[in-house]
Amino acid sequence: MMKDIRHFFSLKADPFPQEIATADLYRLPSLEPMQQRIRFAISMRSFSLVTGDVGSGKSTSLRYVVDNLAKGEHEVLMFTAGSYTMVEFLRQVLLCFGIVSNSYKVPLMMRQIQDQLLEINGRRISPVLVIDEAHMMRAEIFSYLHLLTQYKLDSSPLMSTILCGQEGLIEKLMTPDAKPLASRIMGRSHLEAIRKEVMEEYIAHHMRLAGAKKGVFSDSAIVAIHQGSGGLLRRANNLAKGAMLAASMEKCQTVSSEHVRMALTEVI
Repeated sequence: MMKDIRHFFSLKADPFPQEIATADLYRLPSLEPMQQRIRFAISMRSFSLVTGDVGSGKSTSLRYVVDNLAKGEHEVLMFTAGSYTMVEFLRQVLLCFGIVSNSYKVPLMMRQIQDQLLEINGRRISPVLVIDEAHMMRAEIFSYLHLLTQYKLDSSPLMSTILCGQEGLIEKLMTPDAKPLASRIMGRSHLEAIRKEVMEEYIAHHMRLAGAKKGVFSDSAIVAIHQGSGGLLRRANNLAKGAMLAASMEKCQTVSSEHVRMALTEVI
């Protein structure tokens, strides 16, 4: 299907791909402030927080920030959270170090993790733990997570941690059990729906990457995509691709608002 769209619009690559190189990402207005907050929290060996609606570009923006950390100075440990028990969560963290654990002893696994962090710190490298979809974590995890970063009580943090998730993550951090962790957050970013002007630039950027030699989307189509997506990037991507398909089926070289409305019937 995408091959047909590329051929019809004379494109060299798929428009609005799910996977895109960091260097090719559109720089959202929120990206630079987010990067500065995270870098500050990392420099303090503390926690930072990234939240936003589904499809707002959290994970993609976070990948940009992580990929642009100074090479040789940081070791990034990244995984996607789930509704894990404490034991399952610690096993996931150990897997980031390449350690497969069948233990059920929480203190033992926490000690193993801290030993690994001490080894990394001994090489003068800063460990950074990145947890995506953190809103899915159970409450018990939030009450223990900050303890992983501690060495000799509260004197020497062993790593910085980035929590990324939907807005429900804030609610979980406001619970009494999570207060010790929440008090350590030194950088908080929230990705909001983008404005119409930014949507126009975003679409133009992706069409240039795909090799478009002329404008494909009419002004009214861009307005319709912005309105139909609510300014959320993932939904905008799907609407844009659906509208291009609708236009190609009608042999129209320009995507109109009517094509976007047709695509809206296919997108949830």
